[in-house]
Amino acid sequence: MSSSKVLVLHGPNLNLLGTRQPEIYGHETLNDINNRLYEKAAMNGWDIRCQQSNHEGELIDAIHAARTDGTVLIVINPAAYSHTSVAILDALNAFDGKVVEVHLSNIHKREAFRHHSYVSLRADGIIAGLGSRGYLLALDALL
Repeated sequence: MSSSKVLVLHGPNLNLLGTRQPEIYGHETLNDINNRLYEKAAMNGWDIRCQQSNHEGELIDAIHAARTDGTVLIVINPAAYSHTSVAILDALNAFDGKVVEVHLSNIHKREAFRHHSYVSLRADGIIAGLGSRGYLLALDALL
């Protein structure tokens, strides 16, 4: 799918990857993950944009922009907003392309409150527990 446009959204606290709870989230930084995503996108002729925010409204604004800018796939790790944000769910419900939800850890093996994700109600696919490889696998939704 040449020249497909992809938006990768990283939710709150993911800017701390590599230093925050590495026993759960690994030692890679967010830049490490994004650089691998940029490489895969370039090899496949995809236009990719990666954005991280600790602010729910910024993530929602990015989803709204994706509705009209030609984006065909949103890969989202909503992090803690998975479990709390009906607003992100509503924004994703207004997006016509594919949505793949990614979690570095297996949220179903963690605290009970993490077992439910509002975003999963909209996601075309969910990848959890495979670490940063989950992001790369999510891009395969374009293949």
